[in-house]
Amino acid sequence: MEKHLVHTEGAPVCQQEHVHPEQLAQVKRLMPDDDLLYDLSELFRVFGDSTRIRILYALFESELCVCDIANLLRLTQSAVSHQLRILKDAKLVKFRREGKSIFYSLDDDHVRSIISLGTEHLEEESK
Repeated sequence: MEKHLVHTEGAPVCQQEHVHPEQLAQVKRLMPDDDLLYDLSELFRVFGDSTRIRILYALFESELCVCDIANLLRLTQSAVSHQLRILKDAKLVKFRREGKSIFYSLDDDHVRSIISLGTEHLEEESK
């Protein structure tokens, strides 16, 4: 039975409903489980705040203490500390103590790769 789908204001949709069972079976086999997909969506949610992105970009260049990050981004230490806690909980940044200072850096090269790929994608779109 062919059924015409309603065109919405969103992305274009098929004009006829037709399922492709081979492709669906392959995708179902390769799809990660829901728990992993949920965790992945939570990770990307952390990237959804421009202040956190600014902090990550700063740490992309150098290890910095909270005072330096606050000064660079013109934020209070309290605001920076709050965002750093979120980034630390998401395992995107790590810290070390040096005397009375706390220095933050990117947790690993995966974080650097995520930022680089996102930037590369956006720069490619603007060409």
